[in-house]
Amino acid sequence: MPEVTLKQSEIIIDAILARGRELDCRPLSVAVTDPGARVKAFKKDDGSAMMRFEMAMGKAHAALALGRSSSLVRERTEARPLFMNYLIDASGGRIFPEGGGRLIRDERGEVIGAVGVTGDTEARDEELAAHGIRAAGLKTDEDCAALGKHVRLKN
Repeated sequence: MPEVTLKQSEIIIDAILARGRELDCRPLSVAVTDPGARVKAFKKDDGSAMMRFEMAMGKAHAALALGRSSSLVRERTEARPLFMNYLIDASGGRIFPEGGGRLIRDERGEVIGAVGVTGDTEARDEELAAHGIRAAGLKTDEDCAALGKHVRLKN
């Protein structure tokens, strides 16, 4: 199974942190995982609050567990709380259904990992995750859908 490389992971993280500074974001923390939700790389800005590693990993885990961005996972949590409570419990609490987690796809549209960003607003974290993925020359779900790749974005 293909997976995001360490070099790609570092590019993703560094691009997110640099863009966060450009946008005057609060201190960010970023985790990149392989397709099995095992950490590939992690960095956090100076001044980041505690538990940011766990939050970033939880967002990446949510994206991988449900095959969609963690903001869509949050929407599912609101629409189907019983279902999502079960999944969160079944995952041992590793799923964090908050925006900022995105799947990382290769040029064929295959999932090769995920990124979790935490520290700013949900929308900004989500935007930064996409920025980092694209900076590494990789694809988001939306990029694949625009290219006609079969990617299921909702439900």
